[in-house]
Amino acid sequence: MQHEKPYPLDDDEREILKAYQSGMLTSVPPSGDHRTIARETLKKNRKINIRISENDLAALQRKALREGIPCQTLIGSILHKYASGFLKEVN
Repeated sequence: MQHEKPYPLDDDEREILKAYQSGMLTSVPPSGDHRTIARETLKKNRKINIRISENDLAALQRKALREGIPCQTLIGSILHKYASGFLKEVN
């Protein structure tokens, strides 16, 4: 089995590597229980009803089927990403 040649580091990566190798970087212990934080962040505690076109719903259902997830989960994920700023409009 051959080892792949690493890609060249950019200036920022070289700086981080140098700091790590010189012992300037230290590990920070986690603050709080990550599972609890994640659970609270993703807790679904509100129910809404929306009207959506039949064509849009059918397209979402097809995408959910391809992803192997329930359609409501896909819609919730899209809304979460948009509200969090990870999904942006294309101009």
